[in-house]
Order: sequence, then C-alpha cells, then structure tokens
Amino acid sequence: MRQTIILGNIITMDEKRPFAKAALVKNGVFAYIGSAEEAKRLASKDAQVLDYGDNFIYPGFLESHCHGHLAGYRAIGQADLSPVGINTDYAKYREILKDFIAKNPQRDFYLAAGWMENEEYVNKTYLDEICPDKPLIMQTAGGHSMLLNTKALEWAGFDAAYAKKMGYDLVHVDENGTPDGYICEGPVFEIVPKLPTTVEDIKAYLLAWQDIALSSGITAVGDAGVEVVHKLAPQAYHELEEEGKLKLRTYAYMYVTDNIDSPKAEIARIAAERAELSGEYFHIVGAKAFLDGVTEAHTGWQNQDYLDQPGYHGAERFNDHDKMVELIVEADKEGMAVHVHSEGGGATHFMLGCIEDAEKITGNLDQRNVLAHLHFVTPEDIRRMGATGSVPAVPPLWTPAAPGLYEQEVGYVGKELADQAYPIKSFYDAGANVVFHSDYPVSPMMNVKYSIYTAEKRTYPKDVIDVSARNLPEAITREQSLRAMTINVARQFHQEHRMGSIEFGKIANMTVFDCDFLHDDIEKVAQANIVATIVDGEEVYKA
Repeated sequence: MRQTIILGNIITMDEKRPFAKAALVKNGVFAYIGSAEEAKRLASKDAQVLDYGDNFIYPGFLESHCHGHLAGYRAIGQADLSPVGINTDYAKYREILKDFIAKNPQRDFYLAAGWMENEEYVNKTYLDEICPDKPLIMQTAGGHSMLLNTKALEWAGFDAAYAKKMGYDLVHVDENGTPDGYICEGPVFEIVPKLPTTVEDIKAYLLAWQDIALSSGITAVGDAGVEVVHKLAPQAYHELEEEGKLKLRTYAYMYVTDNIDSPKAEIARIAAERAELSGEYFHIVGAKAFLDGVTEAHTGWQNQDYLDQPGYHGAERFNDHDKMVELIVEADKEGMAVHVHSEGGGATHFMLGCIEDAEKITGNLDQRNVLAHLHFVTPEDIRRMGATGSVPAVPPLWTPAAPGLYEQEVGYVGKELADQAYPIKSFYDAGANVVFHSDYPVSPMMNVKYSIYTAEKRTYPKDVIDVSARNLPEAITREQSLRAMTINVARQFHQEHRMGSIEFGKIANMTVFDCDFLHDDIEKVAQANIVATIVDGEEVYKA
C-alpha cells in the first residue's frame, strides 16, 4: 500500500475542518487530515514524506471550462500570436508568422492563433503577402473569427456561392462577391474539425496541455466541446488513459452543432461514446452547444440591438427553444448536463427559459447545466440562475476595463451596460453554484493567483498591466474565489464526493503555493509562486 505524509499549512475547503497541518494519503486517497504527530503515528514506517514547511496547501485547483486539444495545439502545433498582447500590431504578427514558417518549411499547412482585432480591417491579401503558396489561417484569440489566405480559401472550398449561402455577416466578401478571407462563427467551426491532424498528433497536443495545466496547479478540468477542434480528440484521450499517461482528470462535454436535427439521437450518440471511451481520467459528462458568439466580433446575442448596427442584436446560433429543451431533457435521462457558450444577455435569457421548461418535464432542479462567459446578464436572469440550479461559469480574468476592448464595448452596447459587465457577487447572492473559468487557450491566461486578485480588485496588478477596475460592486471574497476554483467546480462535475476539498476518502489532489490566499495582503497574492502539484498523492510537478 502506497502511503504518503503531506506536511504544511493545509487549507482544506472543508467547513468542518478548515485548517490542518498534515494529511496521510493511502493509495491515492486521503486517509487522515489533522496534526503532523497523528499522521506520522498512523503511517507505515516506509511512508513517503512530502514536507512543504511554511508553504500553503490547497485542494487541487479545478478549471470549469477550457479546451485541452486546442491548448496543446497552440503550444506546439501553431504560431502563437498572443505575446503581442491586447494591442493589435499587424507588423509584429507578420514577424511571428514569417519566423514560424521559416522554422517549419516542411509543413504543407500553417496555422496561427491569438490575433486580436481592432478597427483596422485586413483581408486575405495581408496573409498572401506572407505566404502565397500554402494555406495559412490566422485565428482570433477568442476563437470565433479567422482570416484565411487565398490558398486556404481554396482548400476550404469557400467561394462566392458558399458566402451567399452562409450570409455575408459570416463570410465577408469583396466588391465582386468573392470571399475576402475573413470568416466568423459557423464557417469557423466548420473548418476547425477539417484541419489536417492524426490521433498521434492529438495525443502529443494533449500531453503538452497536461504539462501546462499541472504546472499551473490545475488537477482536473472541464473540456467544453472536447471534439470541437477534431472529432478524434475523445479517442486520443481514451488511448492516453489506456497507456497510463493521463494524470489530469478531464470531464468532457461533447460538441453539439447548432440546432441539431435530433437532440434525442445526439444524446444517444454521446451516451454511447461515454460507455466506450470514459474512464477515471477522461470521463464524458454532457453536451456542449454554442448559443452565440462574442461581443467584440458583433456576434454576441444581446438583449438589445448593437448601437452601431440598428436592427441587429448578434448571432443566434443554437436558438431553437424546443430543440434545446429536448436536449436538456434527454441529457437528464442519461445523468448528464448541457454546457453552453452564452456570452450576450439575449443568449442567457434564452437558455434559462429552456432550462425552466425542461425542469417542468424532468422535475430535476439539480442537473447542473452550465452557462459560460456571461458577459452581460440582467438582474432577473441572475435570480433565475440560482432558482434553476444552473451553474454560472464566470471569468474573473476578463473583468477589468481593458484598454481598447472596453471602449469597443461602450461603442457596441453603451457605457451603462459595459460598466455592468461580468457579474460574480450577484450570482453568489442568488444562491448559484459559482465557478471560475479561464477559457484557456481561447483566452491566453489560466492563472490561480490572478483569478483571486481580479475577483477582489476587478483589475490587474499594476506590474502586469495598468487597467481600470470595472464593476467593483461585483467583487467577491477570497474564500468565495477559492470555492469557485475547488469545491464548486467539483459540484459542477457531480464529483464533490471525490474532489474539491481535502477530506477523508477523497482523491488526494493538492496544489502548494508560497502564499496564504485567504489572509495575506492582496498584493502579495499577486506575487505568489506555485511550489508543487500533487495528483493521487504523488508529486507530478515541482517548481
């Protein structure tokens, strides 16, 4: 029997025993939490000892909404444009792209991600000047828009007829009606699964992603749309688990296309894949749908028209009420949940109405359907979130008034609404099970300490970026932040009996930092360093 004694300042997130000095782990499970003396007395003589001294030990942190395949893909398979930051610089993008192509001459296809848009419009000519002879695609950081060069348009089969069929809001065209290279929403999600890759490629991406997550202190994640990048991703996860290479537990939501023809058949498909592919480290827990896009691309589904486009309130992607109700009901029959991308207030209002009608059929107020992003939400819909037992997945890292992006929001939805963006405290006040998400790598930062900082300050530390705080009444406490990254996410996964707190009988996942996130000065929190990550009682990352 493997036994390990863990020593340090333990913050358990267990209300009955919030603090301890030691934990004893037997075969990857907590067998005792309490004093160091008692842990040593109960342990075998050959027990391993992990002594973290004066450092602070937390339950393994949990990420509620991310994209594992895409994260690894961007880490080792694409040109990364995100270092340019929030201020678009097409000259720097050009340098990064040219350097990536020069270092990878053997490739037949080039991809880049992390592009931030601004008022300057670029088309396929910009990319043709960089790479005229092979397909080159540049995807935005938000993931909902792309720029394709001429060769990529030819590869995708995007011509004038396709643009007319899809609509010129989604496939932009030149004066001749020919696609100019810019696409968004549906066409993007049509292209992504067709990008050239193999199961072995995906396995390499997933292992790279696992390293990123574990080194960030994350021990389990929700993969929101696990096969949205490629349909073979679930198979790749399964094979890695069979090979004993997975350490990061992944709770997967399978991608459902917009207004799917048969929600019943789709849930049956997902349930069959769950039976075939799920295990301890990769487990399918539900379906994922996109209700809308994002406000900065004019595709977030708002409750009102965009100020600069009267008569238009955004892209309604999955907007069939009856089909969404059926999807929720069928998922409930299988013990699964529905997880949606819901950025604009109109999308959230739509989804909560669907959940309410589904609950009248199922009688289940604890299905734990997830609404992620929640940029703009009305007070009434915040109340409904709590009343329906729905899970608000909120992004504290997005709350500050980022220069450029904030002014863009004001231009699109008005200052009053922009200043009310990203509620968090109100969801807690409504009794909802609040969870944090990063949306990594769609957003380039997945960071425990900055999540705590921005949730309290609604801005970033000055040495990271000097931005204005936004919507300070929605700031929350440190304990609420820790819950939103531990036990509350475990509840989202229906795994609160197994993880999310340091308690007897739970999986021994822990993260060690050199900072007391509950009591240290908030500026010290911003300077915290990770010390180690522990999975199943074994140290899998050490700084």
